Amino acid sequence: MDFEFKEKYNIDDYRRIIALLRAPDGCPWDKVQTHESVRDNVIEEAYETAQAIDRADDANLCEELGDLLMQVLFHAQMAAERGAFDFDDVCDMACKKLVFRHPHVFGTAEADTPDAVLDTWDAAKRREKHQETVTSAMTDVAETLPALWRARKVQKKAAKVGFDWPDVSGAMAKLHEEVGELQEGIDAGDRENQFEEVGDVLFTAVNAARFLDVDPEKALHAACEKFIRRFKYTEEHAAAEGKQLENMTLEEIETLYQHARHDLEGKEMVL
Repeated sequence: MDFEFKEKYNIDDYRRIIALLRAPDGCPWDKVQTHESVRDNVIEEAYETAQAIDRADDANLCEELGDLLMQVLFHAQMAAERGAFDFDDVCDMACKKLVFRHPHVFGTAEADTPDAVLDTWDAAKRREKHQETVTSAMTDVAETLPALWRARKVQKKAAKVGFDWPDVSGAMAKLHEEVGELQEGIDAGDRENQFEEVGDVLFTAVNAARFLDVDPEKALHAACEKFIRRFKYTEEHAAAEGKQLENMTLEEIETLYQHARHDLEGKEMVL
């Protein structure tokens, strides 16, 4: 194999390695992959990169950015093999997009604040994607986004044209209304209606979070972590009493869980 081992590699080496892995005499696994077979890897690497950012771990962030870049190079290599486009085309399109969407830097438009920049970016994006209606802009929000983020982006697009509550009280009133409708579906035993109303409750909860400038995805992750901490406390204290949760009554478990809420409250506030 024509490959030079180096003490320090660069982007050209990275591209070369990917091409070698995909070559007929390359890696048995890499050379048989398709865009579809490694689709989920892109998502996984993006989330692992986000986790490194959240943990302020520079060493891990450097590693994960490399893994994320590999996905770009890998898909570009597969596309090049079938004559669709290559990595240079990816870079070309990305550069042209950045120039087009920053007319305040590369053109004559003015945008002196971050908010003004976002407005300029959105306007350029609408022209670029020929989004002539708000609905078309909503439709272009990726269906593969986490549903809470997708809901927030769709709501923001509606809010830009005035379809919004004046303040959070309107969103909260709507949330109570949707919870009531969900209860009606539960009482009626209507599975189809329950599915719909659960979606409406979540969508409206995201709307309330938007007014409060709370990231619903992060808030739900935090709630998951909080529940795990409290459940861990509950399980450990049950074990200390010589008990297993599966052999305890709901009331007994709930008592321990409430103790966990009380004992961990101060610690959770500083996490």
